[in-house]
Amino acid sequence: MSNFGDGIPFKNVEFALRIALVKAEMEKREIDALLISEPSNICYLTGYEAWSFYVFQMLVVHRDLEEPVWIGRFMDAVSVRRMTYLSDQSIRPYSDDYVQSVDRDPVDFLVSQLREFCPTLRAVGVETGSFYYSGHTHVRLLSLLPDVQLKDAELLINWIRIRKSSVEIEVMREAGVIADAMIKEAVDAAEPSMRECDLAAVLYRRMISGTSEIGGVYTSSAPYVLSGTRAGEPHAPWSDRIIGTDVPVNIETAGCRRRYHSPISRTIFLGKPSDAYLKLADAVTEGIEAALEVVKPGVTCAEVEFAWRETVARHGFHKEARLGYSIGIGFPPTWGERTASLRASDLTVIDEGMAFHMMPGLWLDNTGVTITQSFVVTARGREDLTKFPRKLIVK
Repeated sequence: MSNFGDGIPFKNVEFALRIALVKAEMEKREIDALLISEPSNICYLTGYEAWSFYVFQMLVVHRDLEEPVWIGRFMDAVSVRRMTYLSDQSIRPYSDDYVQSVDRDPVDFLVSQLREFCPTLRAVGVETGSFYYSGHTHVRLLSLLPDVQLKDAELLINWIRIRKSSVEIEVMREAGVIADAMIKEAVDAAEPSMRECDLAAVLYRRMISGTSEIGGVYTSSAPYVLSGTRAGEPHAPWSDRIIGTDVPVNIETAGCRRRYHSPISRTIFLGKPSDAYLKLADAVTEGIEAALEVVKPGVTCAEVEFAWRETVARHGFHKEARLGYSIGIGFPPTWGERTASLRASDLTVIDEGMAFHMMPGLWLDNTGVTITQSFVVTARGREDLTKFPRKLIVK
């Protein structure tokens, strides 16, 4: 059993390397302080993963300070102390009267702290595209820091964390074990008289309980369980409809361990699939195998996507959406890293340590097939993070 279950997930040297990489990029961009609002990036640099991102919080990295500084709600400081290596002087909580208040603004508290502990404050980087960096925050910072240049640092950290260390890969392997257990349990439980919501409950139970050796946690996205004609919808919520007979059931979910995700999707067909549906499933499975064979350091995302596109085209199919995306740490609403995508226009060169969810789902009108693979790039090819067979499951 690993030691990732509780407390600080990695040794300090792991976090020190990550901080050094971020500071080096800040130096290139001439940024004194970096304001980090994206929970995935806060977790990457500190190990902090508590559910406090629904209120204002920020991690500040200054190029002249050894430690980052966490700023957030007072009641969450206790979790910061338990989950991270940060010293007390690097934990700056604000009082509860700043929370969703009409009288006090936590951005004001942030700025007062910046002026107190930052040795220099000429240029400040902000994550303009983060789901958690609001227009209000940006306007307020412009007002309170008229003498400071605000620079766009969107995805600065995301592109650094796209390459996983050996200990990160170990955690993602554990997430993959949980993902496999979830799919296996769903396959065993699925039956025509079952409601979609009950099958979702099976997934949730295994998602949280994990295995006897490793426990799981909530994922960044709810599972997708879509049956029958709804199998043509990629992202709709499950319902309380009865699944029925001679229908596909598309499942997309993930195993999660210390916020690291290993996603997986499979299609269960309850009954006898038609010849047309088997042709669709065969195209997907042949296409994903062809694309996976291309994966290795030095090829581009576009080259991987082309192998898929060329293969399914021979079967008469075309997928407009991207084939996949980089994965790692995730908080709601996504487990994607928002960096590289497996698509025709993405010329990102794949490198050892990058991890992807290859998602060759085909949704056609009122049906669909989803058979996917999460993997990490190795020195010579790839390592699959989930092991469940890549095929249509007929039951």
